[in-house]
Amino acid sequence: MQILEGVGLALQQIRQEKLKSFFSLIGVIIGVMFLIMVVSVVEGMDRYIEEDFAQEIFGVQTIQVVRFPSVQVNTSAADWRAWNRRPQVTLAEADAIRRQLSVPGRVGVETFASGTVRTDEGREAEGLQLFAISQEVLEIRTYRVEHGRPFSRQESVRGVPVAILGLSAAEALFPDGSALGERVRIRGFPYRVVGVLEDQGTVFGISLNDRVLIPATSRAGRLRAERGAVGSILVQLDRAEDVEIARMDIESALRTERRLRPTEANDFGLETADDSLAFWDNISNILFVALPALVGISLVVGGIVIMNIMLVSVMQRTREVGIRKALGARRRDIVGQFLVESTTLSAAGALLGVALGVGLAAAIRTFTPLPTSVALPWVLLSVALGMTVGVAAGVYPAYRASQMDPVEALRSE
Repeated sequence: MQILEGVGLALQQIRQEKLKSFFSLIGVIIGVMFLIMVVSVVEGMDRYIEEDFAQEIFGVQTIQVVRFPSVQVNTSAADWRAWNRRPQVTLAEADAIRRQLSVPGRVGVETFASGTVRTDEGREAEGLQLFAISQEVLEIRTYRVEHGRPFSRQESVRGVPVAILGLSAAEALFPDGSALGERVRIRGFPYRVVGVLEDQGTVFGISLNDRVLIPATSRAGRLRAERGAVGSILVQLDRAEDVEIARMDIESALRTERRLRPTEANDFGLETADDSLAFWDNISNILFVALPALVGISLVVGGIVIMNIMLVSVMQRTREVGIRKALGARRRDIVGQFLVESTTLSAAGALLGVALGVGLAAAIRTFTPLPTSVALPWVLLSVALGMTVGVAAGVYPAYRASQMDPVEALRSE
């Protein structure tokens, strides 16, 4: 009954002295709210990058051959000079990889650039994402055509001037009707629209519907200055366990194609989603370790405030403590009473902080491009931290109360 009585007294104090209770708990509220909000963003980013972003950028079970690393952190001038000396990735190298690949999979090429697309009627859309791809990339990237059809392997190999428009690109260029069968000009060359993609959604608020897909071997598809050069080669494997075997096959094919000596380092990059996402994993791990420490500052401040409020409460209830001792209450009973009260106060602040943090996380998810995900373990950890602060903050006031002389306490007015 002592615990329930202490909880009741703490809740009664919150009801009677709302303003004082709020200010005593504001440190805990802010600390827990900040923890829930930021961790929700990090959790949401972590889940989004590992699941959706990785699939969009790399594809499932895919190895990417690139000239420059996709993730560049603290890059020096020497690194840039070394990368710029690397030769371009080419269509011939993609063919060499196809011949040497010893495990089931598909090989495609992709080059990206931004540009303007015009119609014969003079309507134009600027800043579209132009992707010059081989037919295999339609499957690697899981592009789904909602209207019309994808271009065929024969069209891809022969460089037939056909195009697939993203949903927003099609609406911008042909707002009054269907884009299928219409002609557009890409980098000055005429292309016939054969398909329109389904809604691709967004990545961090950036629309994926502003893209245009054309064969890499078509005239406008040669987006690199060097003949036969492409932005990257994509190799997607049918089985996840074949990734390492495929990596060795690709490396061997490229080294042979580029005539590299055994002592020479690779002048190309091989990346998978796991390789590139390791950078994000390091950041998220640091955040998950650092955030509780940062929140601890707010909780320490909140604990100090609670301790001072509890000391004031002990002074105000001196006569009550004297009566309890006169009626037979032991020191540990007095300590337990005030510890339960401070813990209840702090837990109430933690619960309020959780509610505010969840609400802010929902607002961030609704009104910003940042994804959020509220994880139950962090909610429980936040409440536990709040209660721990309450226990720590209540120790000294409880000790002061337990040391009171009952006779002197009863004389207090």
